[in-house]
Parts: sequence; C-alpha cells; structure tokens
Amino acid sequence: MENSAVENKAKKKHSLAEILRVAIPSFLGIMVFFVPITISDKNTILLDHLVIWCESLLGENSQWYALLLIIGGSVLPIMQKFWRQGFGSIVFTLFKFIGLVLAGMVIFEAGPAALYEPFMLEFLWKALVIPVGILVPIGAIFMPLLVNYGLVELVGTLTQPFMRLAFKVPGRSAIDAVASFITSFAVGLLITNKAYLSGQYSAKEAAIIATGFSTVSVAFMVIVARTLGLMDIWVVFFLATLFTTVLVTAISARIPPISKMDDYAENREATPDKGNRVVTAVAEAIGVANSPKSFLNLVKENLKDGVVMTMTILPTILSVGTFGLLIAKYTPIFDYIGYIFYPITMLFGMEHGLELSSAVASGYSEMFLPTLIMAEGDTVSKLVAGITSISSILFLSASIPCILATNIPISFYGLTVTWVVRTALTMVIAIPLSMAITAFIM
Repeated sequence: MENSAVENKAKKKHSLAEILRVAIPSFLGIMVFFVPITISDKNTILLDHLVIWCESLLGENSQWYALLLIIGGSVLPIMQKFWRQGFGSIVFTLFKFIGLVLAGMVIFEAGPAALYEPFMLEFLWKALVIPVGILVPIGAIFMPLLVNYGLVELVGTLTQPFMRLAFKVPGRSAIDAVASFITSFAVGLLITNKAYLSGQYSAKEAAIIATGFSTVSVAFMVIVARTLGLMDIWVVFFLATLFTTVLVTAISARIPPISKMDDYAENREATPDKGNRVVTAVAEAIGVANSPKSFLNLVKENLKDGVVMTMTILPTILSVGTFGLLIAKYTPIFDYIGYIFYPITMLFGMEHGLELSSAVASGYSEMFLPTLIMAEGDTVSKLVAGITSISSILFLSASIPCILATNIPISFYGLTVTWVVRTALTMVIAIPLSMAITAFIM
C-alpha cells in the first residue's frame, strides 16, 4: 500500500511553482550550511561567517551571553525534574551547576592557578563554549531551509540504497551526516532528534546516526591537524579520518549495544520501484514543501529547540571538559583506562603504545585531549591520535550530554560502551593506515 501511494504521487505532473518551492529554499540552505565562500580573506561556510560576525558584534558581551545560557542550562533540569531519571541524570545535573560556577570563575578571573594553565579553563571557554553557544541557535534559525522544504526527502530517496546497505539507516540521514561534518555535531543531532520524534527514524536508526555521524566539523578537524603539525598532509589526514569513521560506523551499527535496539519507525521512508527513484524523490520533496506551516513558525520552533539544546550542553562542556583536562594533567586515571586499548598498540608493535593508549583514553572526557597529549609524539602516533579523537565521536564534555538531551532512547551506559567499541575499532583501522601513510607519503 505504501509503495502504491508513492507510485501514484510520482506519476503526478508538477508545476514550475511546486519545483521552485523545493529548489529555492534548498539552494539557500545548501549555501548557508555547505558552500565555503571568502569574506575578508577568510574562506569558510556562510554559517561560520555569521558566527564570527556575531562574536565580533557581541565583543566582551559574548561572555555574558554564554553565562545567561549556562544559567538557563543549570536551572532547566531542576524545572524539568531531569534528575529523577536515574543516577546518571543526577550526576549530569550536578555537573551543570559546577559548569555555572566555573563560568563565573572564568568571567571574573577567580579560582586556582591550575585552572588558568594553557589549554585549560580559558581555552574551553573561548574555543568551545562561546562559539557553540552562538553557532547552534544561528544554525537552528536556518535549519528549516534544509529539513522542511523537501531537500532531505530528495537526498534521502536518492541515497537510500547506499545508506541502507552501508549503515542500515534511511537515506535522509545523509543530510544529518553532512550537517554534522560541515557545521557541528549539535546541528546534526538537532536534525536527527526532530526526525526521530516525527517517527521517521527508529530508536536504532537514530542511535546509529547520533553515535556514528555526529562527529566534530571539518573546521575543527583543521584545528586538530594544525595542533598535531599535520597540515602539510591535510588532505590525506582528512580522507583517512573520513574513511575510518565511515568504516567504524558501518561495523558498529551491526554489533551490540546498538544492534539490539528497537528498529520500529512509524513513518519509515518508502522504497520506490527500480527506475522510479528520481521521479519519486522529486514527488516526495514537493509533498513536504507544500506543508501549510509558515517559514516564520518553522524558525520559531527550530530556534526554541536550538536554544534548549545549547543551554543543555554548554554547562557540561565547561565542567566535564575542565575536569578531564585536570585529570589528564595531574592524575594517572587515563593511563589506567588506556590499558583497555594497550593490547591493540602491542599487536601492531607501536613503540610508544602505552602513551598513545592513555592519550586515546582521555578522548572520552574531551575529544581534543589526545591531540594535546600527542602533539610532540612521532608521526604515526600523531595520526592515530588525531583520527581516533574524531572517529570515536563520543565524549563527555559535549557530544554525550548533547545526545542525552535529545529524545533518542540510548543510556549513558550504552553511550559509554559504544565509545569503547568505536575507539577500539578505530585504532585497529587507524594504526596500520597511519603506518602506511608515514611509510609512503611522509
């Protein structure tokens, strides 16, 4: 019955106005989120230009803006009684209040000197908290151009065979993946959560997308490569990271804990007949673009979701990220966790295997830590640390609390196990790949 409806819709002839209703907003969305342009000698996507402009416009007031969001993020879980959902929720609620305290400390330059060492509290505040606080709400404003005028359905129907075969997810998830890769994992999660709530993804599919596609943006990958001194081989590093992340996601989608999740979706993506895929894709896109909701109402809904998500993640980025940096610098905890991955480095005969394993383990706290720890390491270790920090995807300072803030039914324990699985798989792939790159390219 579902395929018959799709076929009937595809057979209908569409007017120029209907096609333009899809084409114009989708083109604008692509320009905002995906196409780099040069403004004032800086080449990046338009969304990033807007973030830079807003940061410049706010100036010193950006710290008060961030503080306001963090206050909201600290109060919201109390109002929503989030802490009643279990021990993990209580812990994250406490960390939000700690984030509020740290925000006050960094603004008023108070607190222990250890917090003001290089790459500590001020680094997190300026490099992550303020940019993310501006990026996600602005991204949410333009989100309807991507998701509410048929582009997702068009791309989803066209890429459905590959996405289903490779990752066991609907074709429309290609948009989620690209949005995360080009803009921010938070933007990608915003799209994923809305699709899950509307019944277009099952719990399993949403979890695969959230834990497999929502990595840091290309812009932040450049920061990783620059810190590791790998910009001379940036293209090679980027392709190696992309290849590893895609392969790890394809494998992890087929093994526990994600493979055991519920796979029912109420409004699952239809499968068109062979030969009708392009026609069906256009018909599906036009059907969505004809929605009675106005653009202004869509912006209001998305902006509200974006602000709530921003308030949810900012306090945790600051608190968990700071604790992770302090633990990595002053304790051996990550050395102990690193023993989980030490057998993998031993298997490949890594000279500094234990140091690399410890650095990789620190990525569970904050994805940038392995890069900082291995910045002075040998080339193979640098490559492995950089690739793993990106491909592992999950980390406590941002992506994990961001996923927990969505409606996707995956627990803190499930996310932790998934991180271990992804990290181990990434190292198995990244170590020989990095050895080959070093041997043949460097």
